[in-house]
Amino acid sequence: MVGLEHNSRDTVLLTSLLEAIPEPVMVITPASRIVAANADARALFPALRPGELLALLLRSPDVLDAVERVRTRGKPETVAWRERVPVERIFDVKVAPLDAPFSERAIVLTLRDLTEAHRVERMRVDFVANASHELRTPLASLLGFVETLQGAARDDPRARDKFLVIMRDQARRMARLVEDLLSLSHIEQNLHLRPETPIDLVSVVGHVVDTLTPMALENGVTLELQAPEEITVTGDRDELVLVAENLIENAIKYGDGSDDETKPVEIAITVENGRAVLTVRDHGPGIAPEHLPRLTERFYRVNVGESRAKGGTGLGLAIVKHIVARHRGRLTIESSLGEGATFRVFLPLYPEEKKQFSNH
Repeated sequence: MVGLEHNSRDTVLLTSLLEAIPEPVMVITPASRIVAANADARALFPALRPGELLALLLRSPDVLDAVERVRTRGKPETVAWRERVPVERIFDVKVAPLDAPFSERAIVLTLRDLTEAHRVERMRVDFVANASHELRTPLASLLGFVETLQGAARDDPRARDKFLVIMRDQARRMARLVEDLLSLSHIEQNLHLRPETPIDLVSVVGHVVDTLTPMALENGVTLELQAPEEITVTGDRDELVLVAENLIENAIKYGDGSDDETKPVEIAITVENGRAVLTVRDHGPGIAPEHLPRLTERFYRVNVGESRAKGGTGLGLAIVKHIVARHRGRLTIESSLGEGATFRVFLPLYPEEKKQFSNH
């Protein structure tokens, strides 16, 4: 704790109390010089020194004006302070009078960090806006075709059959989106709960490969799996199935044989540095470097039209990222234009499996 020329029992008590507060707190004199500050305040303001003027430490006119008003009126106030460098942070600063034995009308400043709350709220607003937009398009399409079938196309069998096919596709798109939204919500709710069940990753990926083989053939793609007989990880089977499905489906859709040449999607399961590694590599057009950092954002697409045309919801990689995070794993993405893309998921081995590989 930092003090200013006071070693009395009261000052010691004050400094001890400030240390017990789980937020940055400072006490200043009527002359706006710092008397005391707790460890959180010192971490927030590395240049904080005893006896220093508050204005030299916290350059915020709103906060300094609030300090002056509190000094004059003796009533607490709360003001906002936004720090923009080196990174943007947002605080609520409560300024209140303090009856201290060593000073008349001392003032205490308590800073509450709202940065994360603002980030989550902004993310929630963006998420709702994006989800609404994604649902609005197929819903408007469905309503339009229903009205047409009730009117001009009522007695036109050819138009009716054509419109019904389109309506079915739009309804399936909405169903996929809702299913992905529910999956993402469920995963986020359990993000803090690490799975503890032993799961054979080879069996999971093999099942997904068998399931997706017909889709791959339709897209001019072959699925090539290289894996040992068994690798046991600590995980949730259903969620690991989602990881494999999303990565392999993406490789099929965006690494397809559009030039009439059958292209392989190479899938491998290995062990590296005590972790299981699932690798999915396609030989498609690749991804430009500016898109790579944002691929796991919700609803982010490199090509919106192509993604929607191929049935993408824009949530697949976000789901993968959250599942991998819940498993305390890691996801990496490597790609260059014209050279395809490689996705790798690193997962912790089950303890007994880890011992086995350590002995080899």
